[in-house]
Amino acid sequence: MEVQPNYLAVIVAALSTFLVGGLWYSPALFGKAWMRENGFTEEGMKGRSMAKIFGLAFFLALISAINLAMFLGPENRPAMGALWGFAAGFGWVATFVGTHYLFERKSFTLFLINAGYSVVSLTLMGVILAAWR
Repeated sequence: MEVQPNYLAVIVAALSTFLVGGLWYSPALFGKAWMRENGFTEEGMKGRSMAKIFGLAFFLALISAINLAMFLGPENRPAMGALWGFAAGFGWVATFVGTHYLFERKSFTLFLINAGYSVVSLTLMGVILAAWR
């Protein structure tokens, strides 16, 4: 049985990463620590092409959402979507990011911030994709 993803759900799931990221990397949550751990300053962040960054980030989020939708198959229970999204985020993304960070000698704090964002984003994506079959 071939399963076609709901492309509106895929778009909403991809957009949800911006909602999570906007909160996650805000000064209210982890934005200040993220900047500190990366050695970024407010001044240094200016002058970047935000349209290009956000456009490419959305494209990458679409790929992630399509991939997760295909991985979920016909699953239509939000709890299972959350479980599989969490499994993808923690079991694949966080472990690979952790390996990169070990060799790049990046801080454990930065790992927790970035891997945590991926786990939360993919978990929410899984809920959206499974619920919106």
